[in-house]
Amino acid sequence: MIFRQLFDSSSSTYTYLLADGQQREALLIDPVFGQASRDLALLKELGLTLALVVDTHAHADHITAAWLLQQETGCRIASARAIGAAHVDLPLDDNQEFGLAGVRLQALATPGHTDGCMSYVLADQSMVFTGDTLLIRGCGRSDFQQGSARMLYESITTRLFSLPDACLVYPAHDYNGRTVSSIGEEKAFNARVGGGANETDFVEYMNAMKLPHPKKIDEAVPANLRSGCPEDGRLPPRPDWADIRLTYAGVPEIDAEWLEQHLEEVTVLDVRLGEEVRDCPFTGRLVDIHIPLDELQARVDEVPADKPVVALCRSGRRSALAVKILKDAGFEEVASLSRGLRQLTQP
Repeated sequence: MIFRQLFDSSSSTYTYLLADGQQREALLIDPVFGQASRDLALLKELGLTLALVVDTHAHADHITAAWLLQQETGCRIASARAIGAAHVDLPLDDNQEFGLAGVRLQALATPGHTDGCMSYVLADQSMVFTGDTLLIRGCGRSDFQQGSARMLYESITTRLFSLPDACLVYPAHDYNGRTVSSIGEEKAFNARVGGGANETDFVEYMNAMKLPHPKKIDEAVPANLRSGCPEDGRLPPRPDWADIRLTYAGVPEIDAEWLEQHLEEVTVLDVRLGEEVRDCPFTGRLVDIHIPLDELQARVDEVPADKPVVALCRSGRRSALAVKILKDAGFEEVASLSRGLRQLTQP
């Protein structure tokens, strides 16, 4: 199985990619709307097809990317039947098995944070994705969205703590940089429900917490009941000046074919060394300006701003940094030539 843990810093949300290495099919758990381009880029770079998107609950602090990813890839959407979210293809019930060939999961109803919370356990019980029900040394709050401290205690202690101690716990959030725990660790050390805490201990702890509501709750919950679909049903705008593809490293790129067909519409910036340019005379037919990368920051005012800029080098690595320098200088329409001059057709 291919496994990746991804992070959204604005909401401290973890997204999980699980894929079958033979069939090359993947699923995503708890994707974030604003990170859809990143997730799609990773799928492409790993040679994976997205088949399923799964949410652990109707989030209150961010908007899911489920609908957006479905529009981009044709994948199916799954979440708890109890949520009743729109656009869901696979409503999940307690103990239901689902997933992909090579990646099988069991849905466990674990309400208490919200009434539609589910945790997802790998078939071999080596991993559990607990959403906001069980966090690392903590748990989700229980004071909104039909939350119940008593129900949350029951979900954690009877459903999740019945899993093997070695089962790895992957939550939907962590606000302190922690990435993974285990059932055994949380039984022993969880600050709210571990170490032999009984229901009264837990309920009194949760009732004494006085937290402000999540800042995005009024926006996020209605959107998540639509599986992340915007109210107008429209996809977010994309760059319209070129066929831009964002890499997993976050670099906007265009390919050689697009560049060769649109040379008159862009400024082509060569950031190679002078001797490299002299040794490769054919590029003179397409390069508008040459500034070596180590001089670009000091000479960025020499780059024309009347057209979008495409930076290039031999491999596409230096031009990726050139894109960052240009963006930091205020250029908005800028991209790197994917894989550099190696992809261009020489005369």
